[in-house]
Amino acid sequence: MTTAMDLTKQFIKTKQPCADGFRWFLRHHENGSNYQDLLDALVDAGRVSDACWLLSQFGPTNAVLEVDAVNAEAVVFAGSLQVRGNIEVDTLIRTGRGIQAGGSIVVGQSLVSGDDVKAGGTVRSDGAMEVTGHLKAAWGIEAREHLRCGGDIRAAWDLWCGGPLNVSGNAHVGQDLVTQGPIVCGKSLVVGGRLTARDSIRAGDGIQAGGSIESAMHLEAGWGIKAGRSILAEGTIRAGESLSAHEVICAGAGYGVFAGLNVQVESWESSARVCACTKPASLMSGWWAGAREV
Repeated sequence: MTTAMDLTKQFIKTKQPCADGFRWFLRHHENGSNYQDLLDALVDAGRVSDACWLLSQFGPTNAVLEVDAVNAEAVVFAGSLQVRGNIEVDTLIRTGRGIQAGGSIVVGQSLVSGDDVKAGGTVRSDGAMEVTGHLKAAWGIEAREHLRCGGDIRAAWDLWCGGPLNVSGNAHVGQDLVTQGPIVCGKSLVVGGRLTARDSIRAGDGIQAGGSIESAMHLEAGWGIKAGRSILAEGTIRAGESLSAHEVICAGAGYGVFAGLNVQVESWESSARVCACTKPASLMSGWWAGAREV
């Protein structure tokens, strides 16, 4: 953990920088530089990848930058960024600590944060999004490539991801959650609308959606799975406890539907109930309870 530091050429050399980057440093900062000043200088010179390398080597600081708005080509800041309005960055934004915006956060290539990201509007990246802490948006969340979150995700509106979605904690989405890759959620996955993935969906705890749940591969939850409409997968459906849908529950051709995998057989009637408008043709385990009561 760093508050401030002066980086000398000897100090940087111990980190084995690339030859081109080290020559640039010697030309422009032969007598050393303050950490954040050097990050800013690298970004201003168009050497954003070098600035990211430097942040990876020397880590975050406790510095806090408070501004009304951010409109920049790129931002690499070792501390926390607190913005009263919107953040608009053409390419990359990377911080050692968290990012907080009163408005929206819109990034052209990638967003990488060393702590929480909170926005009073939308959080959108036209590339990848990597958040070490929690990710919270008062509106929607969109990542054109992968999205990785080390804490919880909460979006009041939709969440759309163009690649894999990996959440270490809970995920709560007010409307639809749609991904073009697999979903891995360490805890509970709760969606107000439909839940759709072009790959597998896995949650360590439960999965719940107000609309249908649709997986292009396997669907798996450590606890129960509940949908306001149908539960559909092109692979296996596996639930540690109960399965419940107002409409149908259907696994892929040649695959089974399994409920109660984490429950003793004698407890299936109460804790591994399978409810749907019709009995799944490939139901392999669990207690068939018929249609769910409205």
